[in-house]
Amino acid sequence: MPARSTRGHWLVKSEPDKYSWEQFVKDGSTYWDGVRNAQARNNLREMQKGDLALYYHSNEGKEVVGVAKITKTAYQDPTTDDERWLVVDLVPVKPIEAPVTLKDIKSEKALAEIPLVTQSRLSVMPIDKKSFDRILRMGKTKL
Repeated sequence: MPARSTRGHWLVKSEPDKYSWEQFVKDGSTYWDGVRNAQARNNLREMQKGDLALYYHSNEGKEVVGVAKITKTAYQDPTTDDERWLVVDLVPVKPIEAPVTLKDIKSEKALAEIPLVTQSRLSVMPIDKKSFDRILRMGKTKL
């Protein structure tokens, strides 16, 4: 797959009781496994080394809590023998200074069309750069 000319921006969801931002930081890196939705898998396939991802705590908290970077593009999910499922490698970049809640995101007219709002069950989703930067500003975070 040819590399894109611009950095991609994403949002990945994790339930904090399963894999929290704090555990991710402690581990220092991870592969993003367990994705069993075709659209989310296709999004993993599109990720490129150097892309950034907002790290979102789903179910409990429902807030963006950190920024991660993709360090390895999609490869076979080592937790399954099913070749359809993929993972990417991520490292933590920075915590969000003031976590941005789903309620805050939904209250921003400029963010009304992002997949977190329009496709709430999707676990891996693209985020346009303008919306990504807006969420960072809302979280008082500079990269």
